[in-house]
Amino acid sequence: MSLRAPLGRVLGLGTAKDGTDHWWGQRVSGIALVILGLWFVVSIVLSPSLAHDVVVEFIGRPLNSVLLSLLCLTAAYHSYLGVQVVIEDYVHAHGSKIVSLILSRFAHVFVAVISTYAILRIGLGA
Repeated sequence: MSLRAPLGRVLGLGTAKDGTDHWWGQRVSGIALVILGLWFVVSIVLSPSLAHDVVVEFIGRPLNSVLLSLLCLTAAYHSYLGVQVVIEDYVHAHGSKIVSLILSRFAHVFVAVISTYAILRIGLGA
């Protein structure tokens, strides 16, 4: 027994099989954000102060710089997936939708690259 319409079976119409990857990407990145976010909040709460030199020393530790970079990259990816869904659902003009998706991708990649660059620059002491 199939739940597909007879016309859909004849024409071979069905799922694009892209939604599952997107759904899993959002869930996995969300779980990673919870774990990395908890690490970050606990690290900030346990920090002796938020003075500039203390924060630079915190970022300068290799484990912290790697985890902070993962947090920034995961947040950018998760945000991109969410914004993509909003654009696909609520922007109806085809041209505007394509331009919005391209601008969103560029903006998210820019934020990810700049944040990683800043963390590496501080972490390496440059």
